[in-house]
Amino acid sequence: MDKDNNSTLQQLDYTLLFIIFLFLCISLVSIYSAPKQDYVGNVALMQFIWYVLGGLAIAIIMLIDFDRFRHIAWYLYGLGVFLLLILFLGQIGILPSCDNGCFIVTNNGATSWFNIPKAGTIQPSEFMKIFLIVILSHVTMKHHELYPEKTVRDDLLLLGKIVGLSIIPLGLVAVQPDLGTTAILAAIMLSLLLISGIRWRILLAVGLILILIVGVNLLIYKYFPEYAFIKDYQMDRIYSWLWPEQYTDNRAFQLLHSLNAVGSGQLYGAGFQGGNVYVPAAWTDFIFAVIAMQFGFLGASLVISLYFLLIYRIIHAALETHDRFGSFLCSGVIGMFTFQVFQNIGMTIQVLPITGIPLPFISYGGSSLITSMIAVGIVLNVHSRRRTYMFE
Repeated sequence: MDKDNNSTLQQLDYTLLFIIFLFLCISLVSIYSAPKQDYVGNVALMQFIWYVLGGLAIAIIMLIDFDRFRHIAWYLYGLGVFLLLILFLGQIGILPSCDNGCFIVTNNGATSWFNIPKAGTIQPSEFMKIFLIVILSHVTMKHHELYPEKTVRDDLLLLGKIVGLSIIPLGLVAVQPDLGTTAILAAIMLSLLLISGIRWRILLAVGLILILIVGVNLLIYKYFPEYAFIKDYQMDRIYSWLWPEQYTDNRAFQLLHSLNAVGSGQLYGAGFQGGNVYVPAAWTDFIFAVIAMQFGFLGASLVISLYFLLIYRIIHAALETHDRFGSFLCSGVIGMFTFQVFQNIGMTIQVLPITGIPLPFISYGGSSLITSMIAVGIVLNVHSRRRTYMFE
C-alpha cells in the first residue's frame, strides 16, 4: 500500500462509517419486524444485499480523487437525462411500458423504473440526484473560476446556469409523475443556490416570485379551475393531509394508520414485532411508523438523533476541506439528506403531505439505498482527501 493510500485511510471519517453501520442494523431489524401481510419475499435479506452493493460503491468511489468528478460531470448529467428521456418516451406511448414484463415499468400510474432481468427494477431518478449534485457543483466552481470579480450580471448568469440545468431533470421527473423525487431535486438545487455566492437579495427576489406564482395559481384554481396548473388529485392530497378524518378512504388511509401506529408506541413501544396497527407497505416509505410503534418515543428519538449526527459529520467535512468543489458536493448531499429525512418523518406524523420519499438508509429499496451510499462515499472522499496547510 502506497503512502497516499495510507494517508487516505488515516483521514477516513470512521465516525460517519459507524453511523452508517448503525443505520444498517436499524434498517434490517425494522424491515424484518414490519408487518407484511401477504407479501412474499425476504426483504430484509435483499436490503442487506443492497447494503453490500452500496459498500462496494463506496469502495470504488474512494479509489478516485473527488476532483476528477469534474472531468465526467457532463457525461453523468447527460446519462441521467438520457435515461429520464427514455422513461418519458415510455410514458407517452412511443416506447412500450407496462407494470410487469416490460423494460419500462409503470406502477401506480408512474413511469419511473427500468426492469433489469434477474436483478429487479432500478429507478433512474434516484441516481439523477447524484448526477445533479456533481454537475451543479462543477458548474458553480467553473463559474467562480471564470468570473472572480463578482457583479450582479455574473450572479444572474450563475443563477440561470443552476436553474437551467435543474429544470430539465425536474421536469422529466415531475411528468412521470414523481412528486417526491421532484421535490428532492429541487432541494438539491436550492442548497447549491444558497452556498453558490449569489447575492442574497437576488435569491430573496426569486423566492418571492415563486411564492407569488404559487399564490396566483391557487387563486386561479379556486375561481377558474379549468385554467390552473394544479390538478384535482393534487389538491385532494392536500385536503386529505389537512383533514384526514374526512378522507377515510384510500386518500388518507396510510396517514391515519401511520398516526395510529406512531401514537400506539408511546414511550417504550410494543417491542420487537409487536404492535397491532397495520401500516400499508410499512417496510418502505412508512418504516418510521413501525419504529415508533415497536420501539416507542425513545427508539424514534434515537433514529432522529442519528440523522442529526449524519448531517453534522457531512457539514464537518464541508467545512474542513480547502477545496470549494468538495464543499459544493457536500452541500448538495446535505440538502438531499436533510429534505428526505424531514419530508419522510414529517409525512408519517402529519407535519407534511404524503409523498413517495423513502427514509434514507432505513427504508427498503435498492436504488434509493445505493444512491444514499454513493452520496456518503463522495463525502468520505472529500473528507479523506482534505489538505492541511502550515500556519493555518
